[in-house]
Amino acid sequence: MNVRNCRKCGKIFNYAVGPIICPNCREKMEEVFQDVKKFVQDNKNVGIPEISEACEVEPAQIQQWIREERLVFADDSPIGIPCESCGCMIKAGRYCDKCKAEITKGFNPTVKREEALRPQKQSERAKMRFLDK
Repeated sequence: MNVRNCRKCGKIFNYAVGPIICPNCREKMEEVFQDVKKFVQDNKNVGIPEISEACEVEPAQIQQWIREERLVFADDSPIGIPCESCGCMIKAGRYCDKCKAEITKGFNPTVKREEALRPQKQSERAKMRFLDK
C-alpha cells in the first residue's frame, strides 16, 4: 500500500497514480478546470493572467494544463507557452513541431537497429525436429 500526504490539503490517502493529491482535491481541481475551460471558450482573446484572476487559479496550474494538452488554444490566441527545448512559443504540449521532429529523428536509428536484431523468419527446413522414442 502506498500511503502519502495530499500536496493540497495535507490529508493522508492511498496513492495510486497521477498527481499526489487526494481524491477530494482531485475532484475540486477538476471542477476548477471545467470553470477555466468554460471561461476560455467564452473569452477567446484573454491571456493567462486574466484567466488566473477570473477563475482564481494559479498561472502555473493553467500552464500545466496546457502542457498536458488539456487546454488547447487556436493559432490566433494570444496565449502561448515556451517550448521546453528551444523556447519558441507554442499553443499546447511540451515541444514545438520542429523539436518534435528532431526528437523523432533521433529515435529512427534505434528502431532500425532493433529491427536488424530481431530474429529472421526461419525456413521450414531449419526447424528443430524430435524423434519418437
